[in-house]
Amino acid sequence: MGQPQTITDLVARFTRNERAYLSDEYNEEDVRTEFIDPLFKALGWDVDNTLGHAEPYKDVVREHTVVVGDGRKAPDYSFRIGGTRNVFVEAKKPALNLKTDAEAAFQLRRYAWSAKPPLSILTSFREFAVYDCRIEPSVLDKASTRRALPTQAGRSSRRRC
Repeated sequence: MGQPQTITDLVARFTRNERAYLSDEYNEEDVRTEFIDPLFKALGWDVDNTLGHAEPYKDVVREHTVVVGDGRKAPDYSFRIGGTRNVFVEAKKPALNLKTDAEAAFQLRRYAWSAKPPLSILTSFREFAVYDCRIEPSVLDKASTRRALPTQAGRSSRRRC
């Protein structure tokens, strides 16, 4: 089975306008709305809670608060099955290089370490990095530390998604 047409269309649109999406003016909220939300909808996730589940049973919760250290933080997405958090997704603007950005990787891994989903995803739509979050992160870790799957990057967005 091939990828849904929606995903093909998203990748084609990103490729067509990649220069604009890589500018500093194109921000995280833009990429979430225009690409990441539609991607996960195409993969079958009820991102907008169209089924009307009560809060504890939503498939996807945006900005779901977790306790991290002495404070509370909110990963961009919490994906749940039966009310149980399974994966966090942290979005970043496409101009950010996820392959080398240790701060973004630490942020995601810290959220997940605190809340216990074993895997989590860092994405800018242009790139995806899946992290094993079962080991406590350190601010000294490289972006590649505990990466379960490498980021996908190259000259063409068609190879990234």
